[in-house]
Amino acid sequence: MIAIAKSFEKTPTVELKEEKIEPKKGKQIGILGGTFNPVHTAHLIVGEQVLSKLHLDEIWFIPTNIPPLKDAPVVSAQDRANMLELATQDNPHFQVKMFELTRGGISYTVDTLRYLHELHPENQYFLIIGSDQVNNFQQWKEPTKIAQLATLVGVKRAGYPQSGELPMIWVDVPGLDVSSTSIRQTIAMGGSIRYLVPDSVRNYIQKKDLYHE
Repeated sequence: MIAIAKSFEKTPTVELKEEKIEPKKGKQIGILGGTFNPVHTAHLIVGEQVLSKLHLDEIWFIPTNIPPLKDAPVVSAQDRANMLELATQDNPHFQVKMFELTRGGISYTVDTLRYLHELHPENQYFLIIGSDQVNNFQQWKEPTKIAQLATLVGVKRAGYPQSGELPMIWVDVPGLDVSSTSIRQTIAMGGSIRYLVPDSVRNYIQKKDLYHE
């Protein structure tokens, strides 16, 4: 009997290499919080100027649920959020985040920053603060911790000193004497708010008959 040699194909071997997990690429995010009751042109200008001058990736507008140092808003959270969405929709670098409205209760900045670091630890955050707010910053909940969680950015405003006990980047912004309070008062008196707020926001206010009481 003739023995027939059997040939076997060689099983290919796979080189095992340790898989590298690439860390998420972080962004530089400006945080602009407030009641936005209603949002107005000065809010948008501040966001755009800080975005441009600090070369940030995005500005996150975060509407407050219940502000700790102000009276509660006179319109619903949904209306304030809707107006903010309308005002920012044409800027791809602006985003509206509902973290504080979803969480409910009193909105403390330090709680929001802690949450953001848990959710997106790869990002670097810049907290935008108006000159009028800098003066009472020490009244905020855990101001020192806030300064650890975010770079503080002060917006220069005429009539308010550029002071503060914590390190802060100051940004020049074109002066606009516009406030949500003055807009609400103007509406209540039957005045015009054209050019004080985006047209989409003005139309929303008129359609929903807001701020007339």
